[in-house]
This record gives sequence, structure tokens and C-alpha cells, in this order.
Amino acid sequence: MSKFLIVGLGNIGDEYRDTRHNIGFQMLDAFAKASNIAFEDKRYGMIGRGRVKNAELVLLKPSTFMNLSGNAVRYWMQEEKIPIDNILVLVDDLNLPFGTIRMRKQGSNGGHNGLGNIQQVLGSENYARVRFGIGNNYAKGAQINFVLGTWTDEELQILPDRLALVAQIIPSFCLQGIDRTMNLFNGK
Repeated sequence: MSKFLIVGLGNIGDEYRDTRHNIGFQMLDAFAKASNIAFEDKRYGMIGRGRVKNAELVLLKPSTFMNLSGNAVRYWMQEEKIPIDNILVLVDDLNLPFGTIRMRKQGSNGGHNGLGNIQQVLGSENYARVRFGIGNNYAKGAQINFVLGTWTDEELQILPDRLALVAQIIPSFCLQGIDRTMNLFNGK
């Protein structure tokens, strides 16, 4: 039986709940809800456990805040003995138009502090990630306010369909692997 660590990046606390930067949490919550998986407060984050056929899934929403996400990822990788090839990180991306979902095998952190910390702590950028485009429709110097801002009404209309798509990507990654899943879902 294979075991996978699925990590949604975000910040804990009510003030961050519905912000663009917390789309990683929202993606993980959408999958957990569709799969009837509940979260428990554990060390370094909220943990959910589930199965998809012969794959055992450990879902993680780090409680370390975005910039220290690597500590939670490393802890749960070691605790559950999960290899880096079986990690999938769900994250927001300013460089993609809103609602665009792109899966990658590896890559740079693209300036994302959460990915940067994971890369630093693990000593590798060779882990899969699903990047959810939040767009970059903000004035110069207003990036932080945009990222930590809430969704527009128009975005809220589109969000459920995009989250449902991610809820299909996660089991595909666990059962069919990264290459097949990228072929199936990138560009949708």
C-alpha cells in the first residue's frame, strides 16, 4: 500500500480564512469534503486521513504559517515515512491567471515563501505541486494586500468548479502518477 502526503498551504486564523493566499487550504478542504475526511488538530497542523483504492492519504494543513511550512512537511514526511515522490503541495500562484490550475513535478518556488521554505527545509525542489492561479490584478506595491485579500464576487462564482477539479487531481496523482495526471488535467 502506497502512502501519500497531500499538503494545502495557507495561514491559520480567521483573518486569513477566505483569502487568496489560503487557496491551498481551500483545495484540500474541497477534497476532504468530497471524500468525507475530517481533520484533527495535531502537531504542526490539521491532519486528515483517508484512502483512495490502494493509496493511503495523509492530508496536512500546516499550522506553522506559510513562511515556515517546510517544518510541518518534513515532520509529517518523517512521522509517516512518506518519500518525497509521494508528496503533493497545493498552493496559490500569482503568475497564473485566476482559476488556472497547473500541475508540476518539480520546479523553483517562483517567489512563493511557502514553497521556498519547503524547498529549503527538504533540500530539494523535486516534489509535485498543484498551482492555483490567483491572478495579479493589483497596483504596483499592493501585492501583499492582494494576496491577503478576499475573493471578488466574480471569482466566488467560478471557485467551486475549480475546486472540484482539484478534488479529482488528488486521487489521480495517487493512483495514476504525476505524468498521467499532468496530461489529464493541465490545460483544463
